[in-house]
Amino acid sequence: MMQPVTSSLPSARAAFDRLCHSRLFWLAAIAGSVAVLSLASLAFGARAITLPDILAALSGHDGTIGAAVVAMRIPRTLLAILAGAALALSGALMQAMTRNPLADPGIFGVNMGASLAVVIGVAWFGISSSDAYIWTAIFGAGITALFVYIIGSLGRGGPTPLKLTLAGAATSIAFASLVIAVVLPRGDIAGGIRSWQIGGVGGATFERIIPVLPFLLAGLLLAMISARKLNAMALGDELAAGLGENVAVGRGIAALAAVLLCGATTAICGPIGFVGLVVPHICRLLVGVDHRWLLPFSALGGASLLLASDIFGRLVARPGEVDVGIVTALIGGPFFIWIVRRQKVREL
Repeated sequence: MMQPVTSSLPSARAAFDRLCHSRLFWLAAIAGSVAVLSLASLAFGARAITLPDILAALSGHDGTIGAAVVAMRIPRTLLAILAGAALALSGALMQAMTRNPLADPGIFGVNMGASLAVVIGVAWFGISSSDAYIWTAIFGAGITALFVYIIGSLGRGGPTPLKLTLAGAATSIAFASLVIAVVLPRGDIAGGIRSWQIGGVGGATFERIIPVLPFLLAGLLLAMISARKLNAMALGDELAAGLGENVAVGRGIAALAAVLLCGATTAICGPIGFVGLVVPHICRLLVGVDHRWLLPFSALGGASLLLASDIFGRLVARPGEVDVGIVTALIGGPFFIWIVRRQKVREL
């Protein structure tokens, strides 16, 4: 005998409550990790700093050497938080738009496209202002994203995940070679460009961070606006259209958000890879595939990962440091291989 439909409502409600409680728990845990890692970023480096010096610097007093060092580390810590959040959000958006588990600004070549645009701007047009760097990087990121999507769409089957990944990887390699070709004849800028190309948050100042904030904020708002549309598109374009969503507009908003976040971050930090690949996958394991939750979680997770990577890079090579772009590559490379083996390339 069939049970009444109403008998399943309490169990469904209980399951929903458990899911919400789990998400809130992980949200608090990741937010707490960002706070703890921020304090660690202020405390650890070539010189270890005590808690009183940290509190003195945060309250505006830098009378001691330790407090002065902390004051210098505050912009670096803030930049690591912003860059990590932006790159992770960009990766989550790209994975959602293309339904590709390997999507990432670095793997798709978008970071390298932004880098090439900046290098050409510096070498051939003499750009030097922060605003010029940012706009040039965003332009390069946008053109590269469009180019990779067109190349990956050619042939039978349209833009499949495997074709997009291969197109992005080939584009990234080609653009990296072009960067070297542009820089080699210019010994006057080669040192600075090579250091920037590694990707890092060292030498951050508030003067460098402030110009990029409007672009990151715009990217964040567009990403949050696109969350509901991305949920619908995950069901397939036809079903999303049947639910009343304009698929082209939704994909365009998400793409613009990803380009703004990735391009602006690359302009100030250089190309930092794999953050957008690693973080969204981990966050999906914690909160599921609902982008209304996944995107904020990815932002916090990206901030945590980049902070932890920057701290590790400072501690492992004292009194020097390893740039954060190298650390994230060491983390992301094995993770990329794991994703490929888990998804099985023939199924992509």
